[in-house]
Amino acid sequence: MEKQPIEVGRRIAVWGTNGSGKTTLSQRLGAILGVGVVELDAIRHARGWDSTDWPEFRAVLTERLDSMPDGWVVEGSYSAIMDVYLSRIDTMVWLHLPFRTTFWRLLKRTIPRSIKQTRLYTQTGPHESIRQNFFSKESILLWSGASHRGRGEMRRARIAALPSHIRVYELCSPREVEAFAQAVQRQTRMVSAPETS
Repeated sequence: MEKQPIEVGRRIAVWGTNGSGKTTLSQRLGAILGVGVVELDAIRHARGWDSTDWPEFRAVLTERLDSMPDGWVVEGSYSAIMDVYLSRIDTMVWLHLPFRTTFWRLLKRTIPRSIKQTRLYTQTGPHESIRQNFFSKESILLWSGASHRGRGEMRRARIAALPSHIRVYELCSPREVEAFAQAVQRQTRMVSAPETS
């Protein structure tokens, strides 16, 4: 994707594979811009793995976005409900980091989560385990490796189909992600700075 000056709107989608840093960047953007953050995984897995069916997911997401008229950051993708937020966004950020980076990050966070069985997303959310992640076909590590390339191609196609007015940023390294966040910070400061005569 063509390099361009950084200028984000106030309705942002952040895409990326597990371990790409979606949650971290989304929370950071939300804090910089003063808008809410919607973590799609937290809706889908609110009462356990895949506990929210698609009709409920769609209703909850629609209600949350409607409740934030000043803007929001949606973190995650989910093709079954992505039309709800893609129809509203003005900015798309794709964290397209190398597999070696995302897998290493995922492994480092999965080990302690599996050992401690920490609840994810909410107090009633699911937890990971050693058995699930290292001795099961349901392992997020296996899924990450199998899906990385295919999902990248799918995301590129979907981004290419977005309306031309939507700003798109493809960030391919941790350095680019950091530079992007700093640029958004500078943009926000410039917009909010009082005019002087």
